[in-house]
Amino acid sequence: MLATIIPLVIIALILFFAIRYIVKSKKRGDKCIGCPVAGTCQKKHSHTETA
Repeated sequence: MLATIIPLVIIALILFFAIRYIVKSKKRGDKCIGCPVAGTCQKKHSHTETA
């Protein structure tokens, strides 16, 4: 029984931290999550530069 609980806990932790990373990135306004220049990317401000 313990052999099935440990992998489930590990998978749950991986999912938790992945979702937390995505939520934090979206709150910061990053459009391309994981991109090293996501904070200064031109895609971030493209909707205000048109017209």
